[in-house]
Amino acid sequence: MLTVDFSRFPLAPGDRVLDLGCGAGRHAFECYRRGARVVALDRNAEEIREVAKWFAAMEEAGEAPAGATATAMEGDALALPFPDESFDVVIISEVMEHIHDDKGVLAEMVRVLRPGGRIAVTVPRYGPEKVCWTLSDAYHEVEGGHIRIYKADQLLTRIREAGLKPYGTHHAHALHSPYWWLKCAFGVDNDKALPVRAYHKLLVWDIMKKPLATRVAEQALNPLIGKSFVAYATKPHLPPVDAA
Repeated sequence: MLTVDFSRFPLAPGDRVLDLGCGAGRHAFECYRRGARVVALDRNAEEIREVAKWFAAMEEAGEAPAGATATAMEGDALALPFPDESFDVVIISEVMEHIHDDKGVLAEMVRVLRPGGRIAVTVPRYGPEKVCWTLSDAYHEVEGGHIRIYKADQLLTRIREAGLKPYGTHHAHALHSPYWWLKCAFGVDNDKALPVRAYHKLLVWDIMKKPLATRVAEQALNPLIGKSFVAYATKPHLPPVDAA
């Protein structure tokens, strides 16, 4: 299940991609399949080990084209272990709402992104997220949980302040909002509640089968209750320096 829309966020074979806070690796895997040179970075060592295993399995299965590379590594988003301008593309999906110093994370992403490079940022959308917070304290008051809810204009302001130029936005995963509302209403750790189990089966079926009916429904509902807000931006080229 991808949050970034690669039809709006073009990726070329050979692009150097950083998936920052990669989690289980869903965007890193897609970039690898598209022929990129991918680095998947996360602070969670267990998840990084799993991502590395999947990269190896993909290589063995021939899922990535010739020239594509994939590396999984543990690291700190506020102190990235890369030189300036190391990447053509940076993706940070559902991460910034967890980090106190979001300005610092954006500054690090800008530092390692080459001029002309592209960045994709996704966060939980304000409305659906606010419903979750209202229904359940346990949803967000956990170690490593969500510490803020972004409004769209607030996130875009952060992106501009970091020196990036936004060029597009959209919402995603409308069908997932009611699932999380149910989780929060019945208890975030209560997977046995019948409405939660039934809706989870629907989501799994949708992800696996991708039926036309749910695809059309989600596209129609995304502007209204899309679970994620997605923003795309570029790093401008610096003007030439006058030697005189």
